[in-house]
Amino acid sequence: MQNIRKKDAGNTSPKPQNQQHEPGNTSHEPKQIIVIGAGFAGLSAACVLAKEGYKVTVLEKNDQPGGRARVWEQDGFKFDMGPSWYWMPDVFENFFALFGKKPSDYYNLERLDPGYRVYFGKDDVMDVPAGMPELETLFESIEPGSSKGLRAFLKQAAYKYKVGMGEYVFRPSHAITEFIDVNLIKKSFSLQLLGSMSKHVRKYFTNAKLIKLLEFPVLFLGATPQNTPAMYSMMNYADLALGTWYPQGGMNQIVGAMVSLAGELGVEIKLNTEVTKINTENKLADRIETTNGLFKADFIIAGADYEHVDQHLLDKKDRNYTEKYWADRTMSPSSLLFYIGTNKKVEGIQHHNLFFDEDFELHAKEIYTTPMWPTSPLFYVSCTSKTDSSVAPAGGENLFFLMPIAPGLDDDDSIREKYFNLMLDRFKHITGNDIRDTIVVKRSYALNDFKADYHSFKGNAYGLANTLAQTAFFKPAMRAKHIKNMLYTGQLTVPGPGVPPAIISGQVAAMEAMKILS
Repeated sequence: MQNIRKKDAGNTSPKPQNQQHEPGNTSHEPKQIIVIGAGFAGLSAACVLAKEGYKVTVLEKNDQPGGRARVWEQDGFKFDMGPSWYWMPDVFENFFALFGKKPSDYYNLERLDPGYRVYFGKDDVMDVPAGMPELETLFESIEPGSSKGLRAFLKQAAYKYKVGMGEYVFRPSHAITEFIDVNLIKKSFSLQLLGSMSKHVRKYFTNAKLIKLLEFPVLFLGATPQNTPAMYSMMNYADLALGTWYPQGGMNQIVGAMVSLAGELGVEIKLNTEVTKINTENKLADRIETTNGLFKADFIIAGADYEHVDQHLLDKKDRNYTEKYWADRTMSPSSLLFYIGTNKKVEGIQHHNLFFDEDFELHAKEIYTTPMWPTSPLFYVSCTSKTDSSVAPAGGENLFFLMPIAPGLDDDDSIREKYFNLMLDRFKHITGNDIRDTIVVKRSYALNDFKADYHSFKGNAYGLANTLAQTAFFKPAMRAKHIKNMLYTGQLTVPGPGVPPAIISGQVAAMEAMKILS
């Protein structure tokens, strides 16, 4: 993949490919590729394929592109509806470099300092600085002698990041044979694939606060630290070394950039076009039924929810998996979200705020072990208006409350309101801010919405959990096993959940499609 980047950099004009062996198309017309879903993976795949001369149409169910990274606007407030953390800036740079572009061609990035704040209780606060000397000083102040451990921990994490992001994530993981390589196997031992993140962190640190700080990024991976491979300490390198960034205008600016790029490359995006059926003949997907008419394709890349496509859009004979297979998967958490606009400033908080004042292990148990609405949940508050004046009217704040919850729970307005009040009470107690009387915009979003808007399996928010048993070739396959001209992409297949992995997933799917089509 690195060679592809170098070879293609600066070449943004579509070029025709070898038109032999194209499924369903015997003419010399460019091959028609349909991408289902305009999330990050779908847009990524569409851009890569269009650059290579394919005719690409993206079919999107909703009224705007971006998948979970859509926006909602009301009364002068602009809310990112999903992802709010910009990590791994190199992934975005590498993606746009494929087309001779840079992120700065489309949006302005700002590194946050502090990257985020952690509340362990009232008057018990940790601001995580952007600079490494300041970070070492912070660790020393909490656990004397720990700066040496931090350097060793991050050195190893940097190695994992380099190998993981350079060699592992761009493998389509069709089979274990892709990983039977002496050098890669040696590196796998260094990556500590079989150890747990929990044990790994505790080899270096004993202070409970530092352990929480280092374990928190795995929450984005959808598993507890005890069940997450230690290789994912590379997330700590992404967090503490590469930093937390913010694109001015919000995370949807990335979507806007990819849509703009897709347009430059000739991609057609059809909104309000939900796929309702994929028909096959002779092991080829030939007709796609949608709410906006019938589409034909030489190749399909399914970037919509994998379980939905597999179980609901295909006939039984064409499915990769059984209903039981999906029922047995370990899913990442869902979330209860509140988009809140206030008519007054909220003092004393940062852009990103983590409320770790309750029992982390109890909350994790109520997500993964005994799924239930949590007893005393941890939660997160984003206040983008601290960094970006464009997302709220003058004098107001743009707040985003997020509480992780188990997928598959019952969801209704009374439950949502109960936890909204719980979070506001804790927010007031810990920060001293009572915002109830200042709220002028409010919207909730949870399991039922994830299902309705994205056909999200069990209402999950982050895809498939990155447990060892669901890593690499143990994930749902990228290939459609019974359809010659179809691949899957996105957070339920390789390489996994998150915005950067989704972008990479689209690149990998596009490269695999080109191999099949050439």
